[in-house]
Amino acid sequence: MADRFFTDEPLSLGEFALDGPEAHHLGTVRRFAAGDAVVLFNGDGAEYPAEIVSVGKKQVILQVLSRVESDRESPFPIVVGSALPKADRLDYLIEKLVEVGATRFVPLVTARSIANPKAEKIEKWQRAVIEASKQCGRNRLMAIDKPMSLIAYLGSELPMRKWILHTAGRTSSAGVPTAAGKGYAFAVGPEGGFTDSEIETARQAGWSEMSFGPRILRIETAAVVAASWAANGQ
Repeated sequence: MADRFFTDEPLSLGEFALDGPEAHHLGTVRRFAAGDAVVLFNGDGAEYPAEIVSVGKKQVILQVLSRVESDRESPFPIVVGSALPKADRLDYLIEKLVEVGATRFVPLVTARSIANPKAEKIEKWQRAVIEASKQCGRNRLMAIDKPMSLIAYLGSELPMRKWILHTAGRTSSAGVPTAAGKGYAFAVGPEGGFTDSEIETARQAGWSEMSFGPRILRIETAAVVAASWAANGQ
């Protein structure tokens, strides 16, 4: 796969000026030069092969050669609502959710949350989504919601199959939905797990309980395993 660079601007055939962090990364960090081939994407689902025309200090001029439809997305939504792990484990969580195909991530505030999500960090998380998408080849970006309370999340509009991860739950035998299916939503708790009250609230809201075995998984592990389970089957 050719080297990929992201822009939030519309793309079409012809000359395009890339600036900002991606231009710096392309020209200064990676040291691409005129005549080199790269691929641009902007989250619209396609990718755009391009040739570099010139490289400046703050801007790179490219010639967009074509628009290639390249669908690497799951045919159904996979939503992961999760309490946040500490420090760099959150970077790992976001990166791997992108790689396995999650379509939306919701930072959750729960009764036992230790790391509290902050709305001002969303821009940093979105940058992590872009970097992971560049690496794995996705042409649509995983959405990141503003932080939400667990109660609000449980009652929000979500895919039909809703699972709250709980060690006392059972792994589903429902299988993966078809392209016409409704998709999956997951709720992943903090290090101390969900409280009995939170589990009961989920039950009353129509959520099923799920466990991935007798071992206690870290937040990021549970979230990635759940998303992968939905995307690729049991």
